[in-house]
Amino acid sequence: MYVKPTIALLISTYNWPEALTLCLESGLRQTVLPNEFIIADDGSGPETKSVVDRFRDETTEQFVHVWHEDKGFRLCHIRNKAIAQAKSDYIIQIDGDVILDKDFIKDHVALRKDNRFVIGSRAMLNKEFSERLLASQTLSSAEEFRRNAKNKMNAKRIPWLMPLFSSRYKNRGKYTYYAKGCNMAFWRKSIIEINGYNEDIEGWGAEDSELIARLMMLGEKKLFLKFAGIQYHIWHKFASRDREETNDTILENTIASQSFRTVNGIDKYL
Repeated sequence: MYVKPTIALLISTYNWPEALTLCLESGLRQTVLPNEFIIADDGSGPETKSVVDRFRDETTEQFVHVWHEDKGFRLCHIRNKAIAQAKSDYIIQIDGDVILDKDFIKDHVALRKDNRFVIGSRAMLNKEFSERLLASQTLSSAEEFRRNAKNKMNAKRIPWLMPLFSSRYKNRGKYTYYAKGCNMAFWRKSIIEINGYNEDIEGWGAEDSELIARLMMLGEKKLFLKFAGIQYHIWHKFASRDREETNDTILENTIASQSFRTVNGIDKYL
């Protein structure tokens, strides 16, 4: 008998409770709700815990707050810890500084397939609108989000085009290992098999590309969620890129090794 796979929405965050509040509000407005919301917290202060506690207390949804001590940018570590605690079969991964279109999860579910992982994109909100949004702590209309997106093509939802682009868009050449960790989805069992994110990667850069490179070595194929799975990224200054070159070297070494399993991964939390 077929059993519908369960879904976790995994949300990474660090010390931005105002953005996380809006992100979680948009998660609760989904036409298809996840079975669990898992917040992967890279060492935020008590304000973030208060946000998660409030959503847990004021709704009937399942909210799980996975936190570790702030020891710098350790996104791979906290995502591994969050995935280890997930109960669901399928994980849709986002960042806590994005606002989700109401059909975001619905679109991801529509593209979900065995032995496939999914990469999406994001529409970037302008600075002025982002500041108003954060100050008001109120979600605007979908039309207002689209109007204030800088890359408007990423804000267009045309579901019938989705299957036409899924296996063709950003899938070859320099885009072979292209990934955006703020909008991706994968089977939890596959992540466990490759031993999760590579925790040798710290700081900004390459962690998502390195992960999907190993998923491909496992035998999975990439699908791209184009003209669907819309999300809006709240403007902020870029994080430090001081580890980018080191992390890119780790990615290159992974590709050269053709080994799908990382040594420094999720198994220590299982």
